[in-house]
Amino acid sequence: MRNELELKIKPVHIQNIDLITEMAADKLQIKKVSITHLQILRKSIDARGKNPVYRLRIEVFQNEEPPVEARFLDAIKPLPSNSKSVIIIGAGPAGYFAALELLENGVRPIIFERGKDVRARRRDLKAIQQKGIVDPHSNYCFGEGGAGTYSDGKLYTRSHKRGNINKSLKLLVEHGATEEILIDAHPHIGSNKLPNIVANIRKTILANGGEIHFNSCVTDFIIKDRKMLGVVVNRETEHLSDSIILATGHSARDIYYLLQKHKVQMESKPFALGVRIEHPQALIDSLQYNQHPREQNLPASSYRLACQVKERGVFSFCMCPGGLVVPAATAPGEIVVNGMSLSRRDSSFANSGTVVAIDPKELDVEVDDEIFKGLEFQKQVERNVFLSGNGSQAAPAQRLTDFVNGAFSNSLPSSSYIPGLFSAPVHELLPSFIYEYLREGIFKFGKKMNGYLTSEANVIATESRTSSPIKVPRNKETYMHEQIVGLFPCGEGAGFAGGIISAAVDGQNVAKAVCTYNGVALKQITN
Repeated sequence: MRNELELKIKPVHIQNIDLITEMAADKLQIKKVSITHLQILRKSIDARGKNPVYRLRIEVFQNEEPPVEARFLDAIKPLPSNSKSVIIIGAGPAGYFAALELLENGVRPIIFERGKDVRARRRDLKAIQQKGIVDPHSNYCFGEGGAGTYSDGKLYTRSHKRGNINKSLKLLVEHGATEEILIDAHPHIGSNKLPNIVANIRKTILANGGEIHFNSCVTDFIIKDRKMLGVVVNRETEHLSDSIILATGHSARDIYYLLQKHKVQMESKPFALGVRIEHPQALIDSLQYNQHPREQNLPASSYRLACQVKERGVFSFCMCPGGLVVPAATAPGEIVVNGMSLSRRDSSFANSGTVVAIDPKELDVEVDDEIFKGLEFQKQVERNVFLSGNGSQAAPAQRLTDFVNGAFSNSLPSSSYIPGLFSAPVHELLPSFIYEYLREGIFKFGKKMNGYLTSEANVIATESRTSSPIKVPRNKETYMHEQIVGLFPCGEGAGFAGGIISAAVDGQNVAKAVCTYNGVALKQITN
């Protein structure tokens, strides 16, 4: 017999499985000895009351054992040399999970990634952090695993209707992630552990007949009579395929210009831009948990804030408790910041993007093609912020209270940002309308979360890569571009995802569509 129930338990007891079993038996009014297995299905923190508690959803097995679940990797077998092949551009979550899905269905993925593998990538990240040197092909956004690999590894998504999220999470577990990601309400891996998982996914792809080519930037498409025929890599070699999955991420701006060159239909889309705000983690803990220091079994606390200012959204984005602020520029001459956390989330800082929603159509930017308004606006802000500094990746910053009051900060609080901060009038560096909306939004956040608006927090510019301002449209049923036969836009760069898991799920969906396009019968695997 199986039963599902919900329990509430104090943090101090969250590791006590024996106590949890007793509580489950009492609630079901059964004997504890009759419980043969207890499975936690979901775990979340409820901090709304005076003292935080864990809420658990549990499945209890009485006088029976749980069924043995099949592993998704067991469905992947080495492919014969004459298998149908599909080109994937990009080795981020969309590209890699598309590759796994293709292999599962007997199709060979051939992946071209402009950046380096996860291990080699680390040297370029160190160069950005310590020397301010930005490699335009290997950085926090480009390289194996995509932007999420070294910028946090958060797995939370609200895209539950878009595909098999559980499959994506289980594939991560099968490649080395802890099973905690299957039950946590806001699952997280961490930038110290995700690279090894990504490397394991690469090994699976290669071991089963796939190909992965690093340092391989797609510099042209081969299109004839509105049909995809292949790609040109590094301006030298042609690689032919009539099926191309475009999974390049939100910062591959050159791809959009390449699509424009071939007159491939694109659309402008809303995006967001603002700053990253960094507080002491202890302060956020005291505001969210009503305790200082926080209990040992409670994780670093987070927050999610949103409001409307004159009918425009202002909201926190990519909140990183116990995290670090990192330089996320993808080209010299720009300042872009992002956030990350290691698996333990044990930094003494908490940071979050705080951004303003923007419709590109309302921007006053001179461009040859209206589609590029948002992208050019991003560029202008990033360059302007860079020019305020000394030519390094040091970022301009301001105390939060000074930012909202439009005052220069004579000193700055400590920060996790390794390239360093310098005091600057961030309120003047940003476009005036962005500043005004942020200012009003932060005032409202301070009322929602008493203590948030503090001089202990830094405002760091600029948070500009929340998503792509351009969408590469596709048919809702076939996932193929409406005009270019054989082109399958995918993931964040195409405008269809917003994070690791949503990109992974989109990659799986697109891969299935590619199989159907090529007459390959899909395997039906449930788990």
